[in-house]
Amino acid sequence: MEAIEQYVIDFVRELRTERNLRQEDIAYILDVKPSFIGNVESTSNIAKYNLKHINKLADHFGLSPQDFLPKKPL
Repeated sequence: MEAIEQYVIDFVRELRTERNLRQEDIAYILDVKPSFIGNVESTSNIAKYNLKHINKLADHFGLSPQDFLPKKPL
């Protein structure tokens, strides 16, 4: 897994945790199965968030898609 992919996954996980949300809640926001979120958060799985997912999450939480990315290249 690339560092940028892990950064996004960690950002979403932290956002989820800070807001006391379950994986199922993120799945609902993204209109995906809850197992997808578990797969994304598992280091042994290749599932990842895509730009559409980031855009939906940014919209839902009132953030910019840029907030999900690091300030500098990794």
